[in-house]
Amino acid sequence: MKFWTILCAIVVSMALMPHAADASDNVGVRQLPAPSRERGINLDVTVWYPAQPGGEAVTLGDNALFVGTPAMRNAPISGGKFPLILLSHGAGLAGNPQALSWIATPLARQGFVVAAPTHPGNTGRNKSAAETMKLWLRPADLTATLNAMGRDPFFQNHLEQGKIAALGLSMGGNTALAIAGARVDPKLLVAYCDTDLLNVSLCDWVRQSGVDLHAMDLQPAGRDNRDERIQFAMAIDPAPADIFDDKSFAGISIPVDIVNLGRPGKIPVTTDASGIAKAISKASYATIDDASHYSMFGECKPGASEIIASEQIGDPVCDDGGERSRGAIHAQLIDMTAAAFTRELKTNP
Repeated sequence: MKFWTILCAIVVSMALMPHAADASDNVGVRQLPAPSRERGINLDVTVWYPAQPGGEAVTLGDNALFVGTPAMRNAPISGGKFPLILLSHGAGLAGNPQALSWIATPLARQGFVVAAPTHPGNTGRNKSAAETMKLWLRPADLTATLNAMGRDPFFQNHLEQGKIAALGLSMGGNTALAIAGARVDPKLLVAYCDTDLLNVSLCDWVRQSGVDLHAMDLQPAGRDNRDERIQFAMAIDPAPADIFDDKSFAGISIPVDIVNLGRPGKIPVTTDASGIAKAISKASYATIDDASHYSMFGECKPGASEIIASEQIGDPVCDDGGERSRGAIHAQLIDMTAAAFTRELKTNP
């Protein structure tokens, strides 16, 4: 998948960029460090939150391909307490929190705090195929983020006790399922790139990087990454969805919502989570038939398709699955996620 390497500079640019135009005056964004004992570093966490007027207008996720989303950097937080959503991004082109601003900002506008760590090695100048395939470290990043949010002076008095959920897209969807209690089968992960039948794009990058999954110690992948503080998880087009130990799904006791992007029967095997939904006792499952895996990327700018063609990127990054625009698909996903988190985090038991 050529955009894993060709668009590195574009991915790196997807950060908090100054923005002089109108920005949302009720969504704030700020960065905080989350100490990770396992990784031995501080994770960089982006947090969106309901805000009062103030702060600096910025655009998140804006680059040559994708339209960014406005917010107010370091705006004062609104009064009150809010549920917390831990957000896990994918790898590669959408492999950073700012790339998911299109969904995080509306959730904050609707009264949630959304905290997303940058998963090390999954994107940017320091991207690493070996680190990306250490899937068991991603849910640990969410746990470290949760710990940091509870200690942070800015947020600690504005988080509603016990109202915590996880949301993940693509590889982040795998992460959301893992923190709910799904366990990876190390044997399936080791063999994942033995052929190109499961994930041509990812596995081509893994091989080009000189990574041999058979030579890596992947036994830690099978550990239980469940965080008991999470009371709801939502996974959108989780990938890879076909490397889990099927027996672990029976042990997931919290509600889980799963959304696949595409028409049943046409969804790639590695993202098809319909079987997972059937195996989890409190799971719900839905599809968006006219969407594709690329629909979780930002809205493409005019001329983006020409850039993709000129760079000979092999993936239809700006293509969705039908006649509707990406903006319309995003609106549906935002409605679905907001309804799910409102149901699980804002409804009194």
